[in-house]
Amino acid sequence: MPVLRDSGFKGEIIWLGLVPAGGGLQAEPADRLELGFGGIAGERHEGENRGACVRVRNLYPEGTEIRNVRQLTILSEEELAQIAAGMGMERVDPAHLGATIVLRGIPDFTFVPPSSRLQGPDGVTLTVDMENRPCVLPGREIEKDHAGFGARFKPAAQNRRGITAWVERPGTLSVGNECTLFVPDQRAWAP
Repeated sequence: MPVLRDSGFKGEIIWLGLVPAGGGLQAEPADRLELGFGGIAGERHEGENRGACVRVRNLYPEGTEIRNVRQLTILSEEELAQIAAGMGMERVDPAHLGATIVLRGIPDFTFVPPSSRLQGPDGVTLTVDMENRPCVLPGREIEKDHAGFGARFKPAAQNRRGITAWVERPGTLSVGNECTLFVPDQRAWAP
């Protein structure tokens, strides 16, 4: 019996991007992405391993080499619209958020369970790490183009910032592709 079940939801890719290595957070739009085990070649978050950051400081000293489960940042079109509304903006550009993928059609996307899989048409499979909590960095990128709005990002993005993920099976994704969502077949943790 499979431990991952088809959720019945598919997300259409409406935007792809990559954050160049050595730069800031700003993503460059792309029509197609080649994904290897290390993520996207030449991308800021590429690599099978990474240095531990503030998000895991209760586990490791900063800079400790750990598995890179933050190769990709995936957002939903629906939640981006909610963030924009919360900021009083017409639209939030996913490039300002360092997004890799924006999907349409999966409800409550930020809370897709960890270890879920998104599988593309050629078999490329992305494993969900966890919720990508809002921070001030995207707000700084937004502020550069929309003065007075950057500080509004973090509160507006609470529970809407999407997820981080890593490549379980390499392949290619293109704008217009659909990704099928598979979720763990287990009950919620209840200590």
